[in-house]
Amino acid sequence: MPQYRNTILWICCIVMLCALYFSRAAVSIAMISFVAASFFHNRHKSHLRCFIKTPLLWSMSLLLLLPLLSGVWSADKAQWMDIIRIKLPLFFLPLAFASSFSFSKRQWNVLSFLFLLLVAGGSVWSFFHYTQNTHAINDGYLKAKSLITPLQNDHVRFSWMVCLSALLSIFLFFKNKTDKYRWLFLVVAAWFVFYLHLLAARTGLLSFYLCALIVGVYLIFKKNNLRYGLPFLAVLFLLPVIAWFTLPSFKNRVKYMLYDFEYFKNANYLPGGNDAMRIISIKAGWQTMNEHPLTGVGIGDIKNKINEWYAAHYPQMIDSDKILPASEWMMYGAGTGWVGLLIFSFVMLIPFFVSVSEKLAWWLVNATAAFSFMADIGLEVQIGVFLYSFIVLCCWKCWSEVSSAKTIES
Repeated sequence: MPQYRNTILWICCIVMLCALYFSRAAVSIAMISFVAASFFHNRHKSHLRCFIKTPLLWSMSLLLLLPLLSGVWSADKAQWMDIIRIKLPLFFLPLAFASSFSFSKRQWNVLSFLFLLLVAGGSVWSFFHYTQNTHAINDGYLKAKSLITPLQNDHVRFSWMVCLSALLSIFLFFKNKTDKYRWLFLVVAAWFVFYLHLLAARTGLLSFYLCALIVGVYLIFKKNNLRYGLPFLAVLFLLPVIAWFTLPSFKNRVKYMLYDFEYFKNANYLPGGNDAMRIISIKAGWQTMNEHPLTGVGIGDIKNKINEWYAAHYPQMIDSDKILPASEWMMYGAGTGWVGLLIFSFVMLIPFFVSVSEKLAWWLVNATAAFSFMADIGLEVQIGVFLYSFIVLCCWKCWSEVSSAKTIES
C-alpha cells in the first residue's frame, strides 16, 4: 500500500503542475486528491506529530489561521469567506506533506524536468506572441502594459516561476556532473535569463538579481573564491546595461517606472499609474494598521477600509486604481494588526533555520518568495497560494529526504 500511495501522490503532483496552464478547477481537484491520498495509511498519530514538530509546516499554516481568526471582528463575512477559501492550501498542503510518503530520485527528477519543460514551453509561447507584434508590445511597456504570459496572463507569478526555473537549471547542471548533456541546462538557464529581461516583470527580474547577488557574495565570502565570485558579480552588473541597449521592452519598462515614480515623489496622483499606486496602497495599508494596531480591521474588511482611506486622501482617484495594499506584509498588518505583521515576518524567517541538504538553493527559493511578497499580494490569489506552498514544500521534502539519507549512511 505505501508504494501505491507514493505513486498516487506523485501523479497528483504531475497533474497539479500541468493543470496550472489549463484549469484552476483542475488544480483544486488534484490538490484535494493529493491531500486525501496523503492520509491513506494507519499512522495518523505520527502523521499529526510530524506536522506539530516541524516548524516549517505548522508555521506556514499560521498564514491561514490569522485570517481565519480575524473573521471574529470582520464585518464583511462574504469577503472574509472568499479569502479563507483561497488560503486553505496554506494549511492542507503542509498537513499533507507531513505524511511519511517518499519519492524516488527518478520521480523527483521527473517533477523537476516537467517544471522546466512547462515553464520553457510557456516562455516560448509568450515569446512567439512578442514576435507577432513587437512594435506595439514594446510601446505598451510605456503604458504599464506587459507581454502576454501563461497562468491566464499572470505575469507576476509566471515571472517568479521563470526565475526559479533559471535557478533549477543551474542547480541541475552542477548536480549532474557525469551527464555529457548537462550543458543543455546552462542553455536553458540562459534562455530563462533572457526571457526575464524581455518580460521585464519586476517580481521575477528582481528576484533573479537578488539570487545572483546572494550567490556572488556566497562565492566570495563563504567559499573565499574570488576567481569566480568577482567575474560573476561583474557579469551581474553588466546584464541590465546590455538589456537596456538590446531589449526595447526592458528599456521602456525602466522609462515608465521612472516616469511613474516622478508623479508619486511630487505627491501627484497619476490615473492608471502602476508603481505609484502600489506605493500609495502600501501607505494606505500602513496607516490602516497603525489606526488598529492590536487586531487590525479584519481580513474581510480591508477592502472597505482601504477604499475609505483613498476617498479621504485621494478623492479624485478612479475606481480601477483603488487596489488592496500591494504587499503581503501590509495585508496581514492591516487585517490582523502588528501581531499579524510580526507573525507573518516570523513565518518568512523560519525556512532559513530549517536543516536541508541543499542550503544555498533552499535559501534562494525562500528569499525570492519572501522578497516577492514585499511588493505583491501573491497569497491573495489561488495560483499564488498554490505555487508558494507547493514549491517550498516540494523543495523541503526532497532535500530533507536527501539529508536524512546522508545521516543514515554516515
